[in-house]
Amino acid sequence: MFKAKILLIGPNESGKTVLANFLSNATENIGGEYSPTQGVRILEFETQPERSGDSRACEVELWDCSGDFKFESCWPALMKDSSGVVIVFNPDVPSHLKEIETWYSMFIPSQGLQETQCLLIAHHKPGSGGEDGRLPLASHLSRLPLIHSNLEDDPEDVKLAFQRYLGNVVNTMSESREREEMSIIT
Repeated sequence: MFKAKILLIGPNESGKTVLANFLSNATENIGGEYSPTQGVRILEFETQPERSGDSRACEVELWDCSGDFKFESCWPALMKDSSGVVIVFNPDVPSHLKEIETWYSMFIPSQGLQETQCLLIAHHKPGSGGEDGRLPLASHLSRLPLIHSNLEDDPEDVKLAFQRYLGNVVNTMSESREREEMSIIT
């Protein structure tokens, strides 16, 4: 069974914890009062990724990372052995579009992740009536897969998109493992 460590990162108050709870089935309630994450929360669950090469379940560690830069000194430890990165932002907050460039530059290039191991989630908060239109993203960000998340209107679409993303991560992990095994053999 594959074990995938997925980092959920992004600006403060973008909805990372709500998404982490929802994706891990930790709660049915998608609302509630805002309480900033202190450092990191790790949610563990098993799931069946979509389109993964084998039909086995996958263990997922979803690391819900604080968006507060006072925890920046901990980020290298959080990044160690991660399988993927999900950048969550609120598209209704103009500063988030600029902030996600910083999150990208701090987490993605240093880990050598492929684009299939990354995901952008434009998380629309309840009642925002957010649009699923094109966003003015920087060129390096526009190459990453992007989903719009609205847990009030289409929660199952969000879950399916995350399952597809996990399938891509597991496929990448599997290919990497095969390359490593072949290099040992040869």
